[in-house]
Amino acid sequence: MPEHETQVMTHDAESIALVADIGGTNARFALAEFGAGLPHLHHPQSLPAAEFASLQHAAEHYLAGVGHSPARAAIAVACPVRDDEIRLTNRAWSFSRSELRQALQVEHLLVLNDFGAAAWTVPTLAAGDSLALYGPSALPLAGPISVLGPGTGLGVALLVGHTGAWSVVETEGGHVSFAPHGTEERAIHDWFVARHGRVSNERLLSGIGLSQIDAALARRKPGKLDTPDESLRDPAVIVAAALEGHDLSARRALARFCAILGSVAGDTALIHGARTVMIAGGIVPRFVPFLRQSAFRERFLDKGRFAAYLESVAVRVIVHPAPGLLGAALALAATPHSSESSP
Repeated sequence: MPEHETQVMTHDAESIALVADIGGTNARFALAEFGAGLPHLHHPQSLPAAEFASLQHAAEHYLAGVGHSPARAAIAVACPVRDDEIRLTNRAWSFSRSELRQALQVEHLLVLNDFGAAAWTVPTLAAGDSLALYGPSALPLAGPISVLGPGTGLGVALLVGHTGAWSVVETEGGHVSFAPHGTEERAIHDWFVARHGRVSNERLLSGIGLSQIDAALARRKPGKLDTPDESLRDPAVIVAAALEGHDLSARRALARFCAILGSVAGDTALIHGARTVMIAGGIVPRFVPFLRQSAFRERFLDKGRFAAYLESVAVRVIVHPAPGLLGAALALAATPHSSESSP
């Protein structure tokens, strides 16, 4: 059982909430217990999103399994959160906030962006919940802090303020246009243009993005966006092969992925005026030593006259087992009760 989960849960309905972190691939759920200190997560479970027709069905399946009916819920989703109608970017799920609240029979429902949730977690991280890549080894005490990272997509959020007075700014920074560096990346860009049309950073810095970088470097035909491409290697297979060391094409693809991530992280730090960059998401924690040895740092600093400015920016990787779930609980605790709200 993870250290952030306790063994005993109270039966006070007001002290328990459903929390969820909904991405394009996995739907993660837990029950959050509120009391003194940080919320405690109970019964965490990750469900394959492809096995459910909707978020509502996945949530109902989870709640039936744990046997609880909380009065409150906080759901982090991988998409913009503005209106009543919510549509996930990388999964064919949509829902109405008001209808979901009624379906789940909760009095208060908070919906927030998934990387907004990850940003809420940053000030609460213990020493072992993140790894220092570059810069000061101490955890940040003040913002601005950029939070970004690849998963099914590329999430970006901004954390501002200081201890005791933090605020989160949700963004869609992953959809900024990709800016290739050098001949190889221009060739990769052309490959992606042939498949997708416009090329955002998310197209490359995601699980499917790594698979497509691998295919582009192998000069496979790009195909069309909506056409299944069985020639693409699974990103987990590429990472494992790259770390094993004998698959040169896998190492080349992962190295290019890390270099591009360095450029995007540096750009994000400049845009946000960040003192710290926190890399989250489910992909990077799998290969932190490889990332350290890659061109990430070189590309992070490759900003002309502002290279020296970025030298002082700390870069860390979040390895907390459930930052989205904990962040959703923290956001709920910080948000006044409202039936339909977002921070």
